[in-house]
Amino acid sequence: MPSIAGSRSSPITDPKAETGSATPQKRCLRSDSARIRKTRIPSTPLPVQTSPLKRKSPRVCVNDSPNSPLKVIEKSFTKSSKSPVKKRLSDCFLEKPAWDPSDVEQLCAVKEALHVSTAPTALVCREDEQNKILLFCKECVELEKAGSLYVCGCPGTGKSLSMEKVKEDIVNWAKEAGIQPPDTLSINCTTLTNASEIFSKIVGRTQTQSKAKGSKLPLQDLRYLYSQKQHLPGTRMVLIIADELDYLITKDRAVLHDLFMLTTMPFSRCILIGIANAIDLADRFLPKLQSLNCKPMVITFRAYSKDQIITILKQRLMALPYTVFQPQALELCARKVAAASGDMRKALSICRSAIEMLEAEVRDSFSKLNLPSLERDDHQRSASCGILPKPDNNIVRVDHVAIALSKAYKSPVVDTIQSLPQHQQIILCSAVKLFRGGKKDATVGELNKFYMDVCKSTLIPPVGIVEFSSMCRVLGDQGILKLGQSREDKLRRVALKIDEAVVSFALQEVRFFRSCLCLNICINPNLKQRR
Repeated sequence: MPSIAGSRSSPITDPKAETGSATPQKRCLRSDSARIRKTRIPSTPLPVQTSPLKRKSPRVCVNDSPNSPLKVIEKSFTKSSKSPVKKRLSDCFLEKPAWDPSDVEQLCAVKEALHVSTAPTALVCREDEQNKILLFCKECVELEKAGSLYVCGCPGTGKSLSMEKVKEDIVNWAKEAGIQPPDTLSINCTTLTNASEIFSKIVGRTQTQSKAKGSKLPLQDLRYLYSQKQHLPGTRMVLIIADELDYLITKDRAVLHDLFMLTTMPFSRCILIGIANAIDLADRFLPKLQSLNCKPMVITFRAYSKDQIITILKQRLMALPYTVFQPQALELCARKVAAASGDMRKALSICRSAIEMLEAEVRDSFSKLNLPSLERDDHQRSASCGILPKPDNNIVRVDHVAIALSKAYKSPVVDTIQSLPQHQQIILCSAVKLFRGGKKDATVGELNKFYMDVCKSTLIPPVGIVEFSSMCRVLGDQGILKLGQSREDKLRRVALKIDEAVVSFALQEVRFFRSCLCLNICINPNLKQRR
């Protein structure tokens, strides 16, 4: 009877095999032991390399080591595609052939796709805000009740485009539901000769204006119409979209207040949607409405993030049958714009500027060539044509976008801000925080309070009011601040003469100032995420 050791013998453990072969043998897995018992042991052991029963253990496999050559090669290929955004962009653009900037039709098509006035086929990254506005309008139309809504946000965040989409959706919804759609009136307040002219435009669109007889003012007409219970047959509700609403702010704020009060009248059929950049306009200019419990509903459009800007640019370029941008170039543009302001219009302008640089580069390369005439031989013609630009180099690269960004943001003002002393830079950060809510100007004393708060939060000793006023005068002499006249320095009016995005761009590389500019997250929450 064989011994236990003999029953478990295998070619691997044969002493003759160990002495007769110089190849080091490896241990067999336990899962294969049963199969090995059933097989007949040959007189000559099989080489390890040809045995189907042998598998390398993962612990001793060379290529499974994190520092193995194969793993190093895999890391080098996958290192550049860690970001899912980069991967999506590469899959999207590199499948298409490169475009030809010398082709006039292609150049016009690309520029038109990236123009601010070109409405996109679908408005992305603003679905939540659109749904809220649409739900508000549906409720007012279904119940035939008046209401007011205030849409605010930074410039270039899709407020006006979203309203155009809402207007189409509300009409389509009303037709499907068998409800009479509202009569839409869109007003850009910058085109009004005076603030009270908006009431004339509303009266002109209201179908029941014939009921108001003998009145002299359009506002009185509207008050009379919306105080009458009876309505003519077929009377529709009026959806008023007032863009750039802050242009209606007067000294007594009467026009803005009377406009929102129209929606509070007992038989009003007016749906008012105001659009402006100021976030706290309703709180500062409509205190009476809040006391009467008729404060408008507020929907805020946040600044675009880097991923949102990339998505919008990709969506605009998807319709083109060729590749225009390198994925890395689009990401560079999105990162810088999101860090500075989150303004989508700025991103489109920078992309168009980069395209113009590529166009000039291609034009210069062609102008430097002495194209051969028909009398020259074929050899000269082929030699000259061989140095023409390759199609692979005809896409917008990172260097094009970098130059466009430098032209858009890098200015003498940026250099001046970056070279200012620390306390003067703190004053600029305080001014940006003070004027972000839509405020045009303030007193030196109010600016000093913001300056003191910033210094206190960062543990920097503040300067006195006399030195503070002196630094404000220095900034005024450099054209950064605008100072008014007053007997007392604290009562002098002060305002920013440069754009807030320029200050943010100039100081974004310094962690301290990036943190200061992030304290008010309403303007640009992307900076807080990058801190």
